[in-house]
Amino acid sequence: MSSRAPAPPSARTPLLLACGGSFLAFLDAMITNLAVPDLAHDFEVGVTSVSWVVTIYAIPLAALLAPAGRLADVLGRRRLFLIGAAVFTAASLLVAVAPVFAALLVGRAAQGVGAALLIPASFAIVLADTAPERRAAAIALWSASASLAAVLGPVVGGVLVDAVGWRVLFCVNVPLGIWLLARARQLPTATPTPTPTPAHTQTAATQRGRFPDATATALLTGGIAALVLGLTEAERWGWADPATLACLIGGGAATLVAIGRSAGHPSPAIEVGLWRNRTYAAANAVSALFGAFLFASLLLGVLFLVSVWDYSALRAGLAMTPGAVFSALVGITISRSKRQASPRVLVVAGALTLAATAGALALWLPAEPSFLTAWLPGGFGLGLGIGAISVGSSSAAALSVDPTRFAAAVGLNIAARQIGGALGIAALAMLLESRAGSDPLTPYEHIYWLMAALSFAAAGAGLLLRPNRPETTTVPTPPPASPSPSPSVEAAEAASASMPTPPPVQNLADTRP
Repeated sequence: MSSRAPAPPSARTPLLLACGGSFLAFLDAMITNLAVPDLAHDFEVGVTSVSWVVTIYAIPLAALLAPAGRLADVLGRRRLFLIGAAVFTAASLLVAVAPVFAALLVGRAAQGVGAALLIPASFAIVLADTAPERRAAAIALWSASASLAAVLGPVVGGVLVDAVGWRVLFCVNVPLGIWLLARARQLPTATPTPTPTPAHTQTAATQRGRFPDATATALLTGGIAALVLGLTEAERWGWADPATLACLIGGGAATLVAIGRSAGHPSPAIEVGLWRNRTYAAANAVSALFGAFLFASLLLGVLFLVSVWDYSALRAGLAMTPGAVFSALVGITISRSKRQASPRVLVVAGALTLAATAGALALWLPAEPSFLTAWLPGGFGLGLGIGAISVGSSSAAALSVDPTRFAAAVGLNIAARQIGGALGIAALAMLLESRAGSDPLTPYEHIYWLMAALSFAAAGAGLLLRPNRPETTTVPTPPPASPSPSPSVEAAEAASASMPTPPPVQNLADTRP
């Protein structure tokens, strides 16, 4: 009996799948924000409880990015993509039909898990399953799809909630998820490596079939989840509350134990050796500082427009769109430039641009609405800086490591950005709360000055970045084995040039004046 082999995928299939996966993952980080009031009304829960619809998506997304990058090496990009798409689609259906609030929260948490698997898997598909001569354009389009999701999320969410209701936000994920599952089965399970990787550059992380240390993986995932939870809820619970302290201390301890255990394990949960690379360590520092700035600035912008200028939530989302679109255009333009600046130049220039823009907003942002003369120029300044530093930091992280460790490196780099973002949002909430009742502009001025300081710190870290070449680091390795499939250095360079930042969670539940 003969079996019929699946038809080979067209040249566009990997790119379409990767763009669809990243679009889904990033869209659902943003689209739910404007549904918070309707969710509170339908399920008859308070604002404090319904805010968990946003938070519970962000926690597994941040916690699982680093392990997911490792699993992409072990399971293979196609299999991880299929798992992530299946989890995300099933979770979206559960959220769409959730009869009770608890089911809604379970579905949102599962969506975060699926998104964390989709992001590194979709990026690996672009790297390895696109023809070499088309990789640069493909990666730019993948980046644009993620940025477009971040831009469209608040606007589309507001329109759909007003016109149909909040459940439709999650219904639209289901057909796209089913399409991704059907088409992803056409992808090859592995892509041959044109040039064998030397045995001494391999690690257990890159040997297919060797799963990472389960104990350290559980500690790392739980530790990061506890840290993000503690930072996110500290202002509401209180910084001295036992629950906050347990999350921060316990999460930090679990993460440190996972790192220590990984340092000498033959199949580590986290590639500790990457941090011995000065450029990679500096790139992670830049990402954490940049994440704090980015997450805080986007949420601060919405809060300012709603609370001070009395914009509606939908109008605030539209006002944020020009800067976000400009940021995406800057990133794509830089990635396609034939004479691309070095990561160090991009990071330092982008960080200084952000510092100057934040300082200008602190000095001159008026209390009365002034979109064309104040907000729009500030948005373009932020977009220029964000686009440059996003390209530079991601490029530095990718180009400083061997391509066989690219997935793990990117996962850690994005996780650093997510944790930095959680810190930024926690600091934002604390400063706004501490200055409640004062002049409405005062807390925003202070926060913009703090953001300028963060940008200067990122510029300082950017000066430690080295030129575009991988550094050699020594890590514990098992006996040499046959190399696993990996993309070329040229593909890694093209990919890193447009690696987008996962968008922050903006909770609008408490923004109404």
